[in-house]
Amino acid sequence: MGITDTADGVGTAVLTDDERRRRMRKVITAAGVGHFVEWFDFGLYGTLATVIALHFFQTGDPQAALLSSFGVFAAGFIMRPIGGLFFGSMGDRIGRRTTLGLVIMVTSGATFVMGILPTYDAIGLVAPLLLVIVRLVQGFAAGGESSGATTLLAEYAPSNRRGFVSSFVDVFGFAAFVAGSGLVLLFTATLGSDALNDWGWRAMFALALPLGAAGLYLRLKLEDTPEFQKIKEKGEVTAKPLRTSISRWWKALLFCVGFVVLKAVGHWILQTFMPSYLQTDLKFDQQTAYAVTTIGLAAIMILVPLFGLLSDRIGRKPVMIIGASGFIVLTYPTLMLMGSGAFLAAVVAMIILGVFMAAYDGAMSAAMAELFPTNIRYGSMAIAYNISVAAFGGITPWFSQSLISWTGNTYAPAFYVMGAAVITLVVVIGARETAKSPLIEKG
Repeated sequence: MGITDTADGVGTAVLTDDERRRRMRKVITAAGVGHFVEWFDFGLYGTLATVIALHFFQTGDPQAALLSSFGVFAAGFIMRPIGGLFFGSMGDRIGRRTTLGLVIMVTSGATFVMGILPTYDAIGLVAPLLLVIVRLVQGFAAGGESSGATTLLAEYAPSNRRGFVSSFVDVFGFAAFVAGSGLVLLFTATLGSDALNDWGWRAMFALALPLGAAGLYLRLKLEDTPEFQKIKEKGEVTAKPLRTSISRWWKALLFCVGFVVLKAVGHWILQTFMPSYLQTDLKFDQQTAYAVTTIGLAAIMILVPLFGLLSDRIGRKPVMIIGASGFIVLTYPTLMLMGSGAFLAAVVAMIILGVFMAAYDGAMSAAMAELFPTNIRYGSMAIAYNISVAAFGGITPWFSQSLISWTGNTYAPAFYVMGAAVITLVVVIGARETAKSPLIEKG
């Protein structure tokens, strides 16, 4: 079989591609459920940004309150590089499974706490301060999630299906946003906006606790990746993986940072900024805004693995170039289409942007993992991914709303997205193709 079996049947040596395929459902579920919990909170926060602004900031100026809500959202991203350094190093030293289990415990606990925080009306300025603290904790934990889940899937995937398997990181991420947006839509359609604003938002954040327990259980049942077990058996686990990454693999780190720029901006525009943008700036009612967002994100979720599969066949670079180019050419026209005020037009616009987001995401997760060797993969991706997300993604909702305020142009956020796409396109063109290469083992 080419594998040394352990008591639970998971090998500690090299798995053949056939053996990897047989384990894929279990691996994808374990990685995906945890990732779902991580991003369920982010999806809820973005979807409920106007509700959070109502409860945690002084009322009177809705635009100012919304900007404050997005400012708190951005604050969580300050901690992501720190969390990436901490959890990334841990993942390369003690393993992927244990580290990802700790990440999900911190995340689900912090998200639950957000749902029981007292509001501005109850305790005044202390309320937004507590909100910021919880967001900082969430951001710290998030620093270890995406890179860890991507590492887990890439290292378990069959050699000719890394794009497809790794793309499920984004499938479950978007599923979390669809669930968050869809839950809010269902709630408002059945019980109304007043109930949502009163107590419903708390109930939704409370769901993180049982979801987190389920994700923790699944992750701890999974053995560590065969790639990590292999370097552990050979004594090639690096005591100081971050030092190795920065001193010897700095070029790969820079490429990874560039890859993530568009992902960070594109995700937070579509997932977090869009619900409030449709309501506040394009004057859609609350229920319609949630419906447009939910449909668009569901389309991305369905398309991502198809583009991941395409990247396995034609390469990562061509698929990523399609995604980045689409954002450069069509972001402004699609926002104008949304601005027509018609529900169907807004849905079509969201799906158009979603196609290019799905194309980029479908290829990018595997492309990142393939840049680095196994003994520094988790930490290297965590550094690069979180630096880029903190610098470009966290400020996306706040900066996009500010662009509208500064310029008076409702479609001004398009220029930020287009700029990010240009940066990423240049980086992707200069990168090497990695789709057909085996994973590097030692750095």
